[in-house]
Amino acid sequence: MRESAPLIRGSKRETMTEVDIELGRKKLAWARAHMPIHARLRARFHDNPPLAGITVAVCSHLEAKTGVFIETLAAAGANVVFTGSEPQSTQDDVVAALNEQPGLTGYARRGADETAFKGFHMAVLEHGPRFILDDAAELTARLVHHRPDLLGALIGTCEQTTTGVRRLQAMHAEGVMAFPSYAVNDAPMKHYFDNVHGTGESTLSNIAQATNLLFAGKHVVVAGYGYCGRGLAEKARGWNAQVTVTEVEPRRALEAHMNGFRVATMAEAAEYGDVFVTATGNPEVIRGEHLERMKDGVVLANAGHFNIEIDTSALADLAQGVREVRPGIDEYRLADGRCLNVLAQGRLANLAAPGAMGHPAEVMDQTFATQIMAAVDLVGRRAEVPAGVHSVPDAVDRAVAVIKLESLGISLDRLTHRQSRFEAAWRIEDIRGQE
Repeated sequence: MRESAPLIRGSKRETMTEVDIELGRKKLAWARAHMPIHARLRARFHDNPPLAGITVAVCSHLEAKTGVFIETLAAAGANVVFTGSEPQSTQDDVVAALNEQPGLTGYARRGADETAFKGFHMAVLEHGPRFILDDAAELTARLVHHRPDLLGALIGTCEQTTTGVRRLQAMHAEGVMAFPSYAVNDAPMKHYFDNVHGTGESTLSNIAQATNLLFAGKHVVVAGYGYCGRGLAEKARGWNAQVTVTEVEPRRALEAHMNGFRVATMAEAAEYGDVFVTATGNPEVIRGEHLERMKDGVVLANAGHFNIEIDTSALADLAQGVREVRPGIDEYRLADGRCLNVLAQGRLANLAAPGAMGHPAEVMDQTFATQIMAAVDLVGRRAEVPAGVHSVPDAVDRAVAVIKLESLGISLDRLTHRQSRFEAAWRIEDIRGQE
């Protein structure tokens, strides 16, 4: 079903002061200076832009690092149209600074309601993108559902989140996925660094900044022990917190236990936790029966996706009153006098909280570079890659790692001829070094 889209740009220059736009420019300049892989890619693309003439749509958290990503896509020759994947993470000054650049068109506004948010996405689709770089498959799902007329021209997509990969797999299982997609989220250069170090550091630092509370000695409960949960648990332990992990998958629970963390159910952890951080991508991880058990003064934060992991509706039903006690922190006062504090309305703590800046620039340099290199590969091999969800080719992932190491001035050893032969051998005499 096709729906009309309001063709409005959410952060037009005329709605921003020159001071605002200049701040956006400064944010972009700082991010560029700390994203060396992107600098090398822009130099590489200068003489031979691999995405020349292709309209590329980007749906992501719109802040400075994403801006550098968008600029680099333009340097690769693409006509880039972009929108936000989360209304509360959009930085209007950055969007305005991008919109003044030739070849870039953005539709986004911080705090947009659901109607406007959807309208921005539909406006992007009016441009008829031939490639999508997506977050949570938001734009891809809207195209498939509302603009199937665009499917014939769509070369493919790249997806950078666990939630989005799951959506695409469900789409493929249903038989409605008529295009290939690279699961960038599953690439080592993404999940080993972005999910672990990026999520861990940015989430905890933003909780600390928003609350002005100490982590040392507190009971921190991490829901989920995927790559994001691992990072959160390790970083919290590094801040001298006592860490409990909750899980539904037995192998991950065992891994958390073997890594030295306490493993419990959410019902058990609700009795003693001080800070709760969800990182599962699933709805209602913290529910009414858990909230009823929690002690006075707990902090609830989400590092997963959307605002569905903490059941704020159930919390509102339990509460006799709600008030904002600090910027971005809502205090729910229960009938017995206990107060439970929710950060950023249950949205992403590292992006939607006041002053939040998202993952460190060096981490997003790797993630977005993997997105770009994967897109270039898929565009170049479009005739070879069938519809469905695919892993990013190992050669692409390794190439990003090589560029990163070069930027750090790090060298590594190479296999000798004999070592290479040994790795490829299967005969006993070859393995033992006999000729």
